[in-house]
Formats: sequence, C-alpha cells, structure tokens
Amino acid sequence: MSHRLKLTIPCVLACLLAAGACAPESADVAESETDGALDFPAIVAAMLERADLQPGERVLLVGQAGTRWDSILPLLSTGIQEAGAAYLGAVDIFGAPLPGAEPAEFAAGLGLDPEGWADALAEVDLAVKLPGATPSPDVDYDVYRALQDVLRGDRGRTVHFHWAGATSFGMVELPVDENVDMVYQRALLETDYEALAATLTAFEAALRAGVARVTTPAGTDISFEVADRPVTRQDGDASAARMTEARNLIDREVELPAGAARVSPVPETVEGRIAFPPAQWGGSAVEGLVLSFVEGRVVDVEADSGREGVIAEMDAAGDAGRTFRELAVGFNPLLAIPNGEEWIPYYGYGGGVVRLSLGDNTELGGAVGGGYVRWNFFTDATVMVGGEVWVRDGVLVAR
Repeated sequence: MSHRLKLTIPCVLACLLAAGACAPESADVAESETDGALDFPAIVAAMLERADLQPGERVLLVGQAGTRWDSILPLLSTGIQEAGAAYLGAVDIFGAPLPGAEPAEFAAGLGLDPEGWADALAEVDLAVKLPGATPSPDVDYDVYRALQDVLRGDRGRTVHFHWAGATSFGMVELPVDENVDMVYQRALLETDYEALAATLTAFEAALRAGVARVTTPAGTDISFEVADRPVTRQDGDASAARMTEARNLIDREVELPAGAARVSPVPETVEGRIAFPPAQWGGSAVEGLVLSFVEGRVVDVEADSGREGVIAEMDAAGDAGRTFRELAVGFNPLLAIPNGEEWIPYYGYGGGVVRLSLGDNTELGGAVGGGYVRWNFFTDATVMVGGEVWVRDGVLVAR
C-alpha cells in the first residue's frame, strides 16, 4: 500500500499550544518500555553536542519518573558538568525532584508552588525536556508552561527531546517500539546537521523571495507569501549563539530529532483550497471536506457528509477555528516514512511530509490567539516556492 495519503489531527490548547508541538488525538498513549538497542551514551553525547554548552551556563532537566529514560539522568549530569556548565538537577513538571537524579540545590528548592517558579526558572539558560515531560491536563500551570513563559520573554532555550510522535496512517499515536527507537536513534546520531541547516536556510530564503504554493491530487491548491514573517528552522542547533536569531517561542524550543521548517505566512496573502481526507470534526465523521480561504480566513465549507461537525468545531474555536495557521515542511531524510511501512515518524519532521494547520499562531509570531490548533498532515503534497519545486508528490526534490 502506498504511503501517499493525507492525515488530519485535531488539537486543544492544554496539551498542544502550551507544548509548542501538536500530537495526535491519542496523545496519552503510554511510552513503550522496550529494551531495544538504544545507545544511551551516544544519545546523551549527541544531545550535549547540539546544546553546545558554555562554561557557567545553568542547565535544568525536566522529566517523568519511572521511565526507561531515568538511566540517562546520571549521564546528562556528568556531561553537563564536564562541559563546565552548572547542573541544576532534574524535576518533574510539578516541580518535584526526580528520584535517581544526582541531587542539586536548585531542584530541591524549586518547590511545588508555582508562585516561586518565574524568578527561579528565569535564571535557567537551558532546560532539557525529556520524554514524558509534557503539559499536565490536570493543572492550569506546571513547570513546562512556566519555562515557556520564560522563552516568551526572550530568555533561555529548551531542548525538546520528545522521542514520541509516531503516528499510524489511521491517525492513532503509536507506542515507541524497537522499530521506532531505531529510526529515531539513527536520525539523532546520523543526521548531517550541517547539510540540514543549509537546506532549511535555503528554503527560508526561497520563501522570503517568492510565493509558496501547495497542491495535492485530491484538490488542495493553496498559496501564500512569507515576506518577513519568522521562519523557524528546526535544524537541531540548540546553542546559545543560535538564540540571538530567535524571533518567537518555537525558535527557542529546539527539537531533537530535528528536521522541519515552520512558518505562519502573511495572513492576507493566504488564498485557495485545502482538501481533507475523512476525519472527525466536532465529534462527527466528515468526508469530502474542502475549505476555501480568502486572505487567510475560511470563507466556504464544502463536505460530502458531516459538514455540521466542521461548523460546530470552528464555531467552538472562535476566530482561530477559521484562521490558516502554519505551513510546516519536513526535510530530514532519516525521518521520512520508512519504505514499505505505514507510519509517520516524529510529528512529520521527515523528508516530504507537509503540515497545513488551522488555529492559534501566537507561538509562531502571529496575532491570532484562542488556543485552538488543528494540524493536518499531507504525505502526497507538492510544494513550490517561486515556481521552484521543493517537494513533489510527497518526496523531497534533490538539490
């Protein structure tokens, strides 16, 4: 079966906008506790290399107790200190020190009361968010969100080491099994980061110089301009030096594995149609959905069935529900859909995967808030910028 299909994901603020990344509907699927063949020392070395720690930088680890990733906490603390940086300890998203981590005064004193977090976390130069560290749906505020507030204030940086986001073609989040482990480990350890950075930089330059157009066989045909809008290049550079270029929240949230370019275009230039696969909207099964856009806003909703569900979801979302949010294009060939397999690695950061999103664009530097986000994955898209093809039918064009 070919992997050239389109995928749709609905999202909500509590676990998406606050996280700076969107997961499939079943985002609460537990991480598989596979033994696998992960090379933890090599993984930690790669993470620290991408962080490019400088002497005196203050580094906090944020994780979840009781996962297989507990075993890398000592490796990280040792590596941080060997780099001459200050190890601040490891906490969970509620501010409690993680068992098994090397004790540190900062982590022990952070406390469970969010009232004191702002000043303390503002002094953190780098926070490493380990697998399991995601916003909690049970509280209004946690360490994850507090760190994002720091980033919004143009301070600090984070490494998002999610090791999640594997998605079936039926839009179900998959457990991270040994197969997923090996794809992600290879991407982390073997990516040519210099080449990836060069490609993303070239794509950004093309976006700034010409009109972008995305088409699909099902009838998607939408175009827009980027001009001077922020373009986030997720090339794995988590250095402090790179943060001098940061213009929005997600510029300071560096993903590992890496690979996507993300941008919220000039709203008034977004024109055209997006054709969607069968999906759930507003609790209803929807088929044959086509949304038409004028100046970045949905002006027409067509569907063979389930149109009332689409309207209900958009009405509930307010202004964000009818706003074009984002283009994201995956450029990492090591995260492309594996040949002959039917799953999408790491949130669509792989070569040729395209996301066209609706909703709140504030983390991307836009002005439309509200919290609603709906990601839509396309694996059969063609992306042209200034008449030059970058992705053809879901495959990166060699350059």
